[in-house]
Amino acid sequence: MRYFLLSLVVVIADQWSKDFMRDLLPLCRPGNCQSIELLPVFNFTLLHNAGAAFSFLSDAGGWQRWFLVAVSTLVSGAIVVWLYRIRSTEKLLALALALILGGAIGNLVDRALVGYVVDFIVVHYQHYYFPAFNIADSAITVGAMLLILDTLLKPREASNVNG
Repeated sequence: MRYFLLSLVVVIADQWSKDFMRDLLPLCRPGNCQSIELLPVFNFTLLHNAGAAFSFLSDAGGWQRWFLVAVSTLVSGAIVVWLYRIRSTEKLLALALALILGGAIGNLVDRALVGYVVDFIVVHYQHYYFPAFNIADSAITVGAMLLILDTLLKPREASNVNG
């Protein structure tokens, strides 16, 4: 149950940070883009992403909103079932799934309510920019890395038990 609570904390932190940034910054538009520079390689800039990761499908004409809502809902449901069924000893897997679930729901809320995901974290080096992201995206990324780590560690655990 505490892992579902972690997912809820991610959703709340994500939605709060997006609301805060909407109040703090105007939407970045060509020719009129305000940013808050925190470091020479890191700033806050308010952007909207109507597509999926890296703005994939962002100019698809609108159908992608409900397609991505449906996919996010199905994936979130599958993760809830998976998280509910794992053994209590699988803590790393549970942590990974809880972070992914919280991030998926955080972005799902945006997409379902306003039709786009609010992004505001921008990392760059000189004129090379990584796509903007948010707290939900960060949780999904960390969760995915932990899921990979869990997968890499499991064969070793199994071989130690059988060896």
